[in-house]
Amino acid sequence: MVSESLFQAPVPLAVALRPTSVDEVIGQDHVLGEGSPLRSLADPTREGPGTSVILWGPPGTGKTTLASVIARSSGRKFVELSAVTAGVKDVRDVMSDARVEGELSGRAPVLFLDEIHRFSKSQQDALLPGVENGLVILIAATTENPSFSVISPLLSRSLLVTLKPLESDHIREVLTRGVSDPRGLGGAFTLTDEATEDLIRLASGDARKVLTALEAVAGVARAADTSIIDSEHISLALDRALVRYDAAGDQHYDVISAFIKSVRGSDADAALHYLARMIEAGEDSRFIARRLIILAAEDIGLADPTALTLAVSAAQAIGLIGMPEGRIPLAEVTVYLALAPKSNAAYVGINEAQRDIREGRIGEVPSHLRDAHYPGAQSLGHGEGYAYPHDDPAGIVPQDYAPDPVAGARYYRPGAEAWSASCRSAPVTSEKFCEGSRTRETGFSVVVLRLV
Repeated sequence: MVSESLFQAPVPLAVALRPTSVDEVIGQDHVLGEGSPLRSLADPTREGPGTSVILWGPPGTGKTTLASVIARSSGRKFVELSAVTAGVKDVRDVMSDARVEGELSGRAPVLFLDEIHRFSKSQQDALLPGVENGLVILIAATTENPSFSVISPLLSRSLLVTLKPLESDHIREVLTRGVSDPRGLGGAFTLTDEATEDLIRLASGDARKVLTALEAVAGVARAADTSIIDSEHISLALDRALVRYDAAGDQHYDVISAFIKSVRGSDADAALHYLARMIEAGEDSRFIARRLIILAAEDIGLADPTALTLAVSAAQAIGLIGMPEGRIPLAEVTVYLALAPKSNAAYVGINEAQRDIREGRIGEVPSHLRDAHYPGAQSLGHGEGYAYPHDDPAGIVPQDYAPDPVAGARYYRPGAEAWSASCRSAPVTSEKFCEGSRTRETGFSVVVLRLV
């Protein structure tokens, strides 16, 4: 008689290596410390109702694993639903079974709902009675911001836990376990150092992704009749060229340098090439976004003040949507900054002002600019002779603002493209003291701003 086990599909490596206790979970130390709500939920000695939890984080950060571990460690029954396939009836059936389970065991089961953001409002409403009455401990997982994807009543009855992408050391630990653990490759293969680093980069903080890749790579090595897995096997298994990019070495600094200089040099195509190179190599999208923010302020500055706002918005967007979709706002900002007019006047100005401060050119604040509101200040002459600019029809009053050591210093020297370039040198004699114009080539149209 043929054993039924012969007909069972092989279990994926990521499933086979799923932790069975909280202590086996790799990463997420910020939410798994002693006394944390998640550890308390997993405590088998804990009595009474548990707190429902919404796990928010990128794919492969352990949302399903944590739900399974909590249920297994606590001794509670584990029920899993997917928002992709489950409907309102499925939810009601689970609640009905949970009531019976709670009455028999005295402990509410754990309901794990994957991708809760895909549930409609009516489907989420169906969860409320069970969560509110403690029939189930809901552990819901989502990659979308719960503030926008989960109804407020359910959100207020749950604890929101944010999971982070795994660090490189965590992914390395996942790989080590995958290679050596009997549930994984059981020590049948060895990864070269280069192959290990390549897999870590390709994982982008996703444990499931790196184990899936490891399983595929092991298949290629097995077919080649070798137990040593190298970078060539990775290229063959994943059907993609590996980008040579050491996140802590020369490639990291060389590529980001070329990226910044291409944007500064207004070459959008070269900038997109280096951006794609960093993304494919697994560079941290937050690092790229931070560099674009700095570039917008340093190299574009007041030639186009919108650039900084756009760069900051892109960084915020990445925090909301993550990768790979985050590459889209990164590309948008990269192209915009490359095509924008350039001015480093503010950057040069603050550097020169700081240099003068370090050299001791400080001086006393002019008496007429000092605070005159505290008791006795006016008797010291503070504020005396100060001219209020808004009282002047032109809105600008010529008076001494800088202390003596730097009187007359010109830190801000705008070029032709900068905002208010003609205001600085124009005489304050009429309301139209700031008449001038500037143009900005966007690659699609020409915007003309009149400064009047």
